[in-house]
Order: sequence, then structure tokens, then C-alpha cells
Amino acid sequence: MNGYVLDASALLALLQKKPGAAKVNELLKDAIRKRSQIFMSAVNHGEVYGAILREYGQGRARATMSAVNPLPIEIEDVTSPRAFHAAEVKALHKLYYVDSFAAALALEHKATLVTSDSDFRRLKHGFPIVWLKN
Repeated sequence: MNGYVLDASALLALLQKKPGAAKVNELLKDAIRKRSQIFMSAVNHGEVYGAILREYGQGRARATMSAVNPLPIEIEDVTSPRAFHAAEVKALHKLYYVDSFAAALALEHKATLVTSDSDFRRLKHGFPIVWLKN
């Protein structure tokens, strides 16, 4: 079964109907059909909440995140080993710490990262990524 890790930009693309929303929707449909699994770090999940909160306020942010809850996305808690792994990924690839949680989770699950964030280009070749924009 294929595994995918969404970073914040992927979920925001879906919610805001930005480029890549159709691809994220397709991946979610596959997960509903049990053809794949979708993971997201709690850190990146919180990043989505923060982005909506900043732009639209607490009421809309909470309502949006409640609407996201039924989606087939497994939110992975941050543990000390995951935080350390994210720090190692950050140091090795010069990513922002919040981005390194998505990359580390993709490595942990041997999954493909789904993103529109060009900072992940630092991961170089051999790291499977679905790019939601060029």
C-alpha cells in the first residue's frame, strides 16, 4: 500500500482550492478506498490551524479543522524520538524545523511527501515527493 505524508501546504491547497487541490483530493479518495494511507504530523496539522486562525479568526479555524477531522488523514503525535529525528533532518537538509517534521515522518513511514513548498527541494534526488506546483 502506498503511503503519503501531507505537509501544511498540501492540506491548505485542498482547503483553499489552490493548485494541487485536485491531486490531494485524489489521494484522499484512494485512502478512503484503502489503496493508500495518508499521514500528517501534528506539528504540520497545527500549522494549518495557525494559518487559518491568522487569516480568518478562531471560529473559522476551529470549524475548518473540525471539518477536516473525518478525512482519512492519520495525525501522528510528536514524540521525543520524532522530534529528534526532525532535528536531524533539519540539520542535514537545512529545512525549517516545522518542515522537517513532514520530511522525517515521510522517512519513518517510507512514504511520499506531498507539498507545494519549494523549500523541500533541498531534500535532493531520491526523496519521493509529489509536487503540487512547479
